[in-house]
Amino acid sequence: MAKILLIEDDVPFCKLLEKFLIKKSFEVVTAFSASEAKAKIKVTDFDLIITDLRLPDCDGIQLMSEIKTTHPNIPVLLMTGYSDVSTAVKAIKNGAADYISKPFNPEEVLLVITKTLSNQEFTSKENLASPKAAKRTTIKPDDKFVKGISKASLKLAEYIKLVSPTNMSVLVIGESGTGKEVIAKSIHENSSRKNAIFIAVDCGSIPKELAASEFFGHIKGSFTGAIQDKVGFFEAANGGTIFLDEIGNLSYENQIQLLRALQERKIKPVGSNKEIGVDIRIITATNEDLREAVKKGDFREDLYHRINEFSIHSPSLVERNEDLMLFSDFFLEKSNQELNKNVIGFSPEVMIIFQNYKWPGNLRELQNCIKRATLLTKGDFVEKDALPAEFFQNAEDLTVEFSLSENEKETILEALNKTNNNKTEAAKLLKINRKTLYNKLKLYDIN
Repeated sequence: MAKILLIEDDVPFCKLLEKFLIKKSFEVVTAFSASEAKAKIKVTDFDLIITDLRLPDCDGIQLMSEIKTTHPNIPVLLMTGYSDVSTAVKAIKNGAADYISKPFNPEEVLLVITKTLSNQEFTSKENLASPKAAKRTTIKPDDKFVKGISKASLKLAEYIKLVSPTNMSVLVIGESGTGKEVIAKSIHENSSRKNAIFIAVDCGSIPKELAASEFFGHIKGSFTGAIQDKVGFFEAANGGTIFLDEIGNLSYENQIQLLRALQERKIKPVGSNKEIGVDIRIITATNEDLREAVKKGDFREDLYHRINEFSIHSPSLVERNEDLMLFSDFFLEKSNQELNKNVIGFSPEVMIIFQNYKWPGNLRELQNCIKRATLLTKGDFVEKDALPAEFFQNAEDLTVEFSLSENEKETILEALNKTNNNKTEAAKLLKINRKTLYNKLKLYDIN
């Protein structure tokens, strides 16, 4: 099986091409920048490299020249949205094995790749096996943390890396559905406690009368219904990590009980006179403004400072817009496994709808939407009709409004001017994908 490095900063297009190539029996590694690609080339042997001509941190031809200097035997294919002959000639003169113009036909891409690998004497009957022999990239059931490329995601990953090895109490703050428990579990799995237990507790679902028993346990006969001894969450998590989600929902009385346990690292089961020492790490989460709750007297200030030795912001999906298709691809692969489907990716129209939608339910809403769409999809790609009405209606309005603009060319020129001719940033500003922008540049003859 040939191993391909695909270098493309247009995330939706990159993931779509990756899926197509995987289905066609290739092993694919992706990179969204030249620097990321160089790092991967250092540690992995590739049989073919496919790179976009225009990358955010490097020119594709320059990158190709650097690759050919260090790895002269690896063939490089160059992709570009600009189909002019001079660029193609320049690329081939600089060592490109071949040249691909965007937008292009996937089957033509397959033909070029096959031809290039054949010229390298790599291809054999085994290497060009039918799609039935393809080894699909699969996701481990517990692999839930997606490392994004947006500024918000990079900052989040940096904070997780910094705080994980410590024993500091962490408060994760973010909107509902942003994956706060996933962040907490990632901190645990990157800590010295990773081999011990991780227990997640939803504080909002525990009645205040039973909170002490749930947290600290109870002994038989301590209250009506206590028919046997019970081990609480804190004792069960001894040596590991306990995650208290929506901690702001705890009653004032329960907050006092929790504060004492955190201060002394000792608990006393309900009805018992015996204290039990516990060695646990506390991670909490909230979608409320606990500082405002402290001001109103709804949340104890001393408890707030105890749980907030280090705070992490869990970004919304709108803040992680650049990661949208990474998460979409992750949830699609997960849905494929759960539903025994084999959907490759999303149609360009669905990508635009996703990018224009506000995602009030964040990652949870995205996951549910994609699982539903995967179930409804009969072909290789998720199409518009597999989405709920509110998704494409909102995106359709925005798309039509833009396409009917009398000054569309001037608007595009203004966006390019504001972004110093950065096509990726201009596309974001215009709320269209980069491929659509390239098509409009060609339509209006904008160089």
